Amino acid sequence: MSAAPRFPFSAVVGHDDLRLALLLNAVHPRIGGVLVRGEKGTAKSTVVRALASLLPALDVVDDCRFGCDPTAPDPQCPDAPHGDTATRRPAQLVELPVGATEDRLIGSLDLERALTEGVRAFQPGLLAGAHRGVLYVDEVNLLHDHLVDLLLDAAAMGRAHVERDGVSVSHASSFLLVGTMNPEEGELRPQLLDRFGLTVQVAASREVGTRTEVVRRRLAFEADPAGFAAHWADADAELAEHIRAARARVEDVVLPDSELRRISALCAAFDVDGMRADLVLARTAIAHAAWRGADAVTEEDVEAAARLALPHRRRRDPFDEPGMAEDQLQQALSDAAEQAEDQPPEDPDDDPDGGPGGGGEPQDEPTGPTGGGGGEEQDQQPGGGDSERAPVGAGQSFRARLLEVPGLGEGAPGRRSRARSRSGRTTRATTVDGHGLHVTATLAAAAPHQAARGRSGPGLVLRSDDVRRSLREGREGNLVLFAVDASGSMAARDRMTAVSGAVLSLLRDAYQRRDKVGVITFRGDQAEVALPPTSSVDIAAARLRRMRTGGRTPLADGLLRTQHVIRTESTRDPQRRPLVVLLTDGKATVGVQGATGSKQAVDDALRAARVLAGTGTASVVVDCESGPVKLGLANQVAAALGGPSLRLEELSAEHVAGVVRAVSGDSGLAA
Repeated sequence: MSAAPRFPFSAVVGHDDLRLALLLNAVHPRIGGVLVRGEKGTAKSTVVRALASLLPALDVVDDCRFGCDPTAPDPQCPDAPHGDTATRRPAQLVELPVGATEDRLIGSLDLERALTEGVRAFQPGLLAGAHRGVLYVDEVNLLHDHLVDLLLDAAAMGRAHVERDGVSVSHASSFLLVGTMNPEEGELRPQLLDRFGLTVQVAASREVGTRTEVVRRRLAFEADPAGFAAHWADADAELAEHIRAARARVEDVVLPDSELRRISALCAAFDVDGMRADLVLARTAIAHAAWRGADAVTEEDVEAAARLALPHRRRRDPFDEPGMAEDQLQQALSDAAEQAEDQPPEDPDDDPDGGPGGGGEPQDEPTGPTGGGGGEEQDQQPGGGDSERAPVGAGQSFRARLLEVPGLGEGAPGRRSRARSRSGRTTRATTVDGHGLHVTATLAAAAPHQAARGRSGPGLVLRSDDVRRSLREGREGNLVLFAVDASGSMAARDRMTAVSGAVLSLLRDAYQRRDKVGVITFRGDQAEVALPPTSSVDIAAARLRRMRTGGRTPLADGLLRTQHVIRTESTRDPQRRPLVVLLTDGKATVGVQGATGSKQAVDDALRAARVLAGTGTASVVVDCESGPVKLGLANQVAAALGGPSLRLEELSAEHVAGVVRAVSGDSGLAA
């Protein structure tokens, strides 16, 4: 039965940058793949799946599960030695689902042969199937971090290494890696972004004519897939031939030294980390020249490559805007032109380690957004009126210490708190629960009984009580709610600048640990949800930067509103455990239902804290009180919440060694 026709690559309307990035990777696979960012419904998956039909067919060794090339088989292939016969087949498009396990990706012990024949044999995973083809990961930003690491390591080295379940295997795994993602569902970590060769941002066209043509072609394809594909077959065949011709030419394309200097100057101008950007830019420019049919790289090729290879490498921080402004690119190209024309004198005595770009005075790198500056200093208003102040800037950011929810959860994959996991490390075997078969323990349990069970040949005689499962432990992402006191008692400019910097640092930490975050602020007479729980922490940062301060301190309402958000979110995502980070000096001035008077307000706040603690929610209080006289009210709130109280400066990972754990009932710090 033949496969259903895919939407033809040539029939895609628009998305010129995406199509070019995919085609250049098809010409020169060592570019490193493509990450496609864009909103939902922009045909990301359609374009990627259409690419596979354009790739040249492959000759593979017969009966080789790893797709070895008969002209140059992998000497370490687990299926070696190979025979002399080969088969031609189309290039494979292998899709890696978000819920895939590590076994499915890299392979594992062949259970059937282990249990029936008593031998250790390797069952290949998706990395073997994708060799010499395309590996497509939809929603790559939602993939477990450890799977992303394995995936990118294989893509970079061209090999997959498996060391597990008594199996030690290494096999070739060279593929075109394509990932798609919707940034609204969370970002990739910057260090993972850098591992993708090219990145393209796609969006639905706002031109009526373009949108009309998209719908027309899609409806025509759905009405008659085979007929529509046949209509575009000649155009796709022409593209496929173009790819084959460019592949044959790419090794002969010359990269002049002037253009290499232009590439280095561009990467230096954009202040990218490491040398990967230079290599990717050079390979992309060579592929672009081959695609044009040129014999040498020119400025045109470098500019095209820069548009695809540099934008995502500028994003060093989760709160940096992705992309690259056109005027910035043109200015960098203009500056790089001078470097390309400036040929350094040849000097055989020059130190090879100290060429252009190696010297110069060291520059101090910015440590984060700096605050507010300018304007008159605002006086603290301990009992303050309701005057509203302009937003204050964020203070210096820092690497935040780990705030951890106690116990063992079963929540969404992440990097914050301990959790039972389907894909974490195996801690032990169990007969009660667990995820997946613990092969070694199962075989060990069955082995002593083989004679009694009458085993007379290969394989093992198993019974249900022999089965052992793997108890795995990994890390989970949590719901981290920041409850921020924005009242007059906190509104002294220096203090709010420091608090804003701390919250941004904690948000950055939440981003890296794959948390869902929400922000509740309280000032005046009530609290408000400044940001409903979301995985997009850059939105949270933008909301915080616009936070206004001043007025009275409705601490009780802030805690009650936080509890309401937790209760609502638990119905949507019940396995994601919450962690409340309360930033306050504890000086409540407004109680429940607008009650005034400091004593009443403080009593209401402590009652609200005990109610929140009664739900089992883990909390950390960040004490923002300053000045020579300290009332210690934040410590009382922390005691009522059943969590630790930290000074603002203790949030920095560099300030105190060890790990902070939000342990209910423990006001100390775990070293």
